[in-house]
Amino acid sequence: MNSDERIASVGHNIQEKASVIWNIANTLFGAYKPHEYGLVILPMTVIKRFHDCLLPTHDAVLAAYAKAKEQKLQVYEDFLTDASGYQFYNVSPFTFKTLLADPNSIEDNFRAYINGFSDNVLDILARMNFDDQIKRMVEAGALYQVITDLNDKKADMSPDKISSVDMGYIFENLVQRFSESYNEEAGAHFTSRDIIYLMCDLLVAGDTSAFVDGNINKTVYDMTMGTSQMLACMEERLKQLDADADVTSFGQEINPFTFGIAKADTLIRGGDPDNMQFGDTLSDDKFDGYKFDYCISNPPFGIDWKKEADKVTKEHKKGTAGRFAPGLPAKSDGQMLFMLNGIAKLKDTGRMAIIQNGSSLFTGDAGSGPSEIRRYLIENDWLDAIVQLPNDSFYNTGIATYVWLITKNKPVERAGKVQLIDASQCYVSRRKSIGNKRVDITRACRDLVDLAYSEYLDKTYTDTAEDSKEIICKSKILDSITLGYNKITVESPLLDEDGKVIKKKGKPVPDSDQRDTENVPLDEDIDTYFDREVKPYKQNAWIDKTKTKVGYEIPFTRMFYVYQPLESAEAIAQRIEEHEHILIDKLHTLFGKVGN
Repeated sequence: MNSDERIASVGHNIQEKASVIWNIANTLFGAYKPHEYGLVILPMTVIKRFHDCLLPTHDAVLAAYAKAKEQKLQVYEDFLTDASGYQFYNVSPFTFKTLLADPNSIEDNFRAYINGFSDNVLDILARMNFDDQIKRMVEAGALYQVITDLNDKKADMSPDKISSVDMGYIFENLVQRFSESYNEEAGAHFTSRDIIYLMCDLLVAGDTSAFVDGNINKTVYDMTMGTSQMLACMEERLKQLDADADVTSFGQEINPFTFGIAKADTLIRGGDPDNMQFGDTLSDDKFDGYKFDYCISNPPFGIDWKKEADKVTKEHKKGTAGRFAPGLPAKSDGQMLFMLNGIAKLKDTGRMAIIQNGSSLFTGDAGSGPSEIRRYLIENDWLDAIVQLPNDSFYNTGIATYVWLITKNKPVERAGKVQLIDASQCYVSRRKSIGNKRVDITRACRDLVDLAYSEYLDKTYTDTAEDSKEIICKSKILDSITLGYNKITVESPLLDEDGKVIKKKGKPVPDSDQRDTENVPLDEDIDTYFDREVKPYKQNAWIDKTKTKVGYEIPFTRMFYVYQPLESAEAIAQRIEEHEHILIDKLHTLFGKVGN
């Protein structure tokens, strides 16, 4: 299956399967409010996925367990994982099918089945607080019916029917439904496969050290991993390049449900579950001291970091020994803190692709936290490129979004420069939207963006997408210094009643009411600018150089603005007159002509 077919499957097969599973929640009506359905559906889906993975080796595991007991072995986990073929197992004699044989004992038997899982699975269910949900389902008389519904062929989640990556997207679809029922913020959205593929392509395309001795050996980190689909897609992409690629994934997640799903997915894929950590990345970093080859992430934006403020501020005060040395953004939006965390986690050859909304480009005056973070990135020459995505690319928000590409070792030809890529018109419209997601970034679109990134030119690229629509991608290469400015403070003298300059210790006293500021491009001499732009209009003015601050902003929209000439007055008048004639004719037709 090619990448576009995979993307299409997200919109059809995956949503269809998720709908089948979510509809099982009808059994819960009354005992649960609609916004609580996920408390049951998510862990039950995890359990059913584990069950269907283990079903082919169920008898072999029971035989290995019996033999271990017969031999009175104290440590037998390795025998059971060998028998199951996974890093987890279940030693209960029950299956979902045999549980249905005794409706009257469904609670005891189901609990016995759950307790048969290995500790790593029990930890996932404990994070989801699933024991409480078993009690609620039993009290509501719903447990037996839920298990019955999950035995339906349409709810088959065996790995030969659903791949690991696709199962991850089914989980994300379920989490999305659960989140929407809570009416969560627009920033708490999910990242569709087409966007992740683009991010993966860009990460690999610019990696001069992707292959070492002909092989790929990489570590990948996602600081806000959700259900871990970015990590799964990155591994998938690297293994397309090298079937024997050695890819080790690491991730941290704060939501117990999505964390549980991510850890479950890791177990099923054969990864190390210890690499999946639970906790708040900003205030409880589980990967302190780690360095990774790649960071790929879509942190929440528009979400405040007030509850993490004490620990974040303490770390900021550590200076370069902490993750947040350059500056702190406004407490109303913590997305740039995640950017700093990612930078701190990169190897000296590392690369990061991280999604941000438009505020990271320009919010904050010179000297503010956001400006200082941009300054930190640009003056260290780590900001490689920024790609604007099409609007309506995400399930839960239609706002403008951007992929920032950060690299710790720019190639010589990119040194001292930043590439801006406008891919807002590089998409294919979906036949049917999924929430706010109305467009896809298909293979043709990604190829065009990749071409613009790799050619590294000031150029407009066009092509024809799969739906025969023209797609457009624009590239601009800027000198990094042009993104910075000196904010100077211009003072004017305080005058007395006679219009004479008031002085103190021989120096003019500044008039605070006349104080002004000017932003002077970094690549221009301050005094030259002042003499040209200010002095002719304020003869007695001067610069208070003790107040000069350096600022950085990225005027993305302005870089791609194309002036559209205004319509002439004559053309406007003619158009109005034509509309008047049409309106009069319609009135005559409606009422009959009675004079002019």
